[in-house]
Amino acid sequence: MFALHPRLAADTIVLGDFPLCRCLLMNDAQYPWLILVPRRDNLREVHELSDADQSQLLRESSWVSQRLAAQLDATKMNVANLGNVVDQLHWHIIARFQGDPAWPGPVWGKLPTVPYTDEELMETLHILKAALPTDGATGLNWAI
Repeated sequence: MFALHPRLAADTIVLGDFPLCRCLLMNDAQYPWLILVPRRDNLREVHELSDADQSQLLRESSWVSQRLAAQLDATKMNVANLGNVVDQLHWHIIARFQGDPAWPGPVWGKLPTVPYTDEELMETLHILKAALPTDGATGLNWAI
């Protein structure tokens, strides 16, 4: 049975589910930062997914990246699969902008996280719901 890694659960806000992945918002107001976690048991690497699930992960991450880039007018989309701290398979999708706190470097380890205030979270959710509408087989099935 799928279970979200405790570190991911502690550091994120569950937005909802795609056909394959749980979609999370990293609780760091400095960056528009989503995380996709395939809802499959005991996975650490992309190559452990079936061929069909690999294709679905690429579809979902590409859809999210394209929609966020367009909605936010991002300078660059960073998509990464590290897993050095949290070994559960997950993909980071981060909208980056010239002048953001870590630009042009990576976001990891640059600055301490800044959790969303209630007001910032509501505003971010409003923006994300516009960017990632429920859209049948493609869109996000929102949990909040």
